[in-house]
Amino acid sequence: MDNEKNHPSIFEPFALVLNIVTAVLGAIIGMQIVTTLGVTPSTAIIGALVAMLIARIPVQMLKKYKSVHRQNLVQTSISSATFGAANSLLIPIGIPFAMGAPNLVIPMLIGAALAMFVDAAILYKLFDSKLFPASSTWAPGVATAESIKAGDTGGKRAGLLGVGAVVGLIGSYFNISMSAFGVAFIGNIWALTMFGIGLMIRQYSVPWFHVDVNKLYIAHGVMIGAGIIALIQAGMLIFSNPAKKRDGKQAGDEIDESKLTRSVPEARRALSWGFVAYLVIALLIAFIGGIVSEMSAGMLIGFIVFAAFAAFVHELIVGIAAMHSGWFPAFAVAFITLLFGMMIGFPPIALALLAGFSAATGPAFADMGYDLKTGYILRGNGENKEYELQGRKQQYITGMIAFGVALLTVLVTYNSYFSQNLVPPIDKVYVSTIEAGTSPTVAKQLLIWAIPGAIVQLLGGPTRQIGVLFATGLLIATPNACWAVLVGIALRLIVLKTKGKDAETPMSILAAGFIAGDALYSFFNSIFKMKK
Repeated sequence: MDNEKNHPSIFEPFALVLNIVTAVLGAIIGMQIVTTLGVTPSTAIIGALVAMLIARIPVQMLKKYKSVHRQNLVQTSISSATFGAANSLLIPIGIPFAMGAPNLVIPMLIGAALAMFVDAAILYKLFDSKLFPASSTWAPGVATAESIKAGDTGGKRAGLLGVGAVVGLIGSYFNISMSAFGVAFIGNIWALTMFGIGLMIRQYSVPWFHVDVNKLYIAHGVMIGAGIIALIQAGMLIFSNPAKKRDGKQAGDEIDESKLTRSVPEARRALSWGFVAYLVIALLIAFIGGIVSEMSAGMLIGFIVFAAFAAFVHELIVGIAAMHSGWFPAFAVAFITLLFGMMIGFPPIALALLAGFSAATGPAFADMGYDLKTGYILRGNGENKEYELQGRKQQYITGMIAFGVALLTVLVTYNSYFSQNLVPPIDKVYVSTIEAGTSPTVAKQLLIWAIPGAIVQLLGGPTRQIGVLFATGLLIATPNACWAVLVGIALRLIVLKTKGKDAETPMSILAAGFIAGDALYSFFNSIFKMKK
């Protein structure tokens, strides 16, 4: 591990050029794969490997990239651009195109881009606060950090990571969700157990109970109930007066606030200004999208407030799920927003813009959380607060530059994709839902299943988030991921019981290898499928 006094700057000439080049690469990869396969691969590990390879080129200028902090900036750049271009920009603009309204693509792109930048800015201000502590799981970030550390230090750590990565690659080849298996060794056991149960119900609800939890909107209803309670809990954590201390901790809180780098007032300001920013963006989308004339004044105000609130809630729920499980159900939560908009009675064009705006928030939030977790580990887990904040700021600037590159890449290339009718598959789901309309039956299902979702979330409290994680599992249809999570948790408990807490570190490194191996396999498998 290097001990630089000041954190490397993204504005060093070579660093800036390298990060722009990797951002362009990440954006193209993200767009290509999301339009052909409907998924967005994590490119953070790829970025880390690129930086490590650059450091081994025998050129004096490139030796600087032996620094784990410079490698961290490279992986931040490619990762941000990949999710920014694919999830935050191309998916939103594909909705009006698939709906037969190409004139709305540019207005949607403007709104989605602004939402993406605000999304990332809010996470930056909330990261390592009571709501989103740096000490929480953020599993993909842990995997990337361990990969970079292994490349830097070698030894036993590198060996464990290598073994984990090989197991991850082999498991992924046999269609076992090794990222789910790896997360089970890192995250909160309660939250991940509920995540695994949710995954199991989603996979086996039809063969076991002859009920499809997705088609009957059961999964969506549970997420609505859990999400509402999660939002109230988040508000209580951030906006309420501090509770009385009990045994040195806040009542009902398991977080050591003295180690946090973001105070409660900072988090409050971030959330308040974030919501105001979303109101302004929603207003802008309404005007440049030309939907003002289609709605009454009351309906227009309702659209702006609802769109801002939905985007705001979407990013928080996606962020909570990503932090605890390493998975974020962005498509599904945006779909819930769309269902609500349909029940309110917004016109079809307004619904298309609403779905796009909601979909634009969340992915950048979650991905930047992963990247900042990587940096947090590499910088010593917050031991030197000044250095941690320096590095975090450089990562944030790097991510924002990468998002700018992603925006330009999408602007230049989206026409070539759409002219070949290459639209992200999820967009067709949104459009077909808008065209089909909704019914009182759907509203009833959502309301009924929101109740158990709310109860489960309430029972778990704000630190475990078991309701949101249970709903996340219900919304994800990855085959056999439930077994990977639950078997992983069982093995973790057995190892802890027999070996004690000393086993936690080697287990975490192995788990990071499982996740890294899964990410590498998914990435190269996606590239291979795309070329077919």
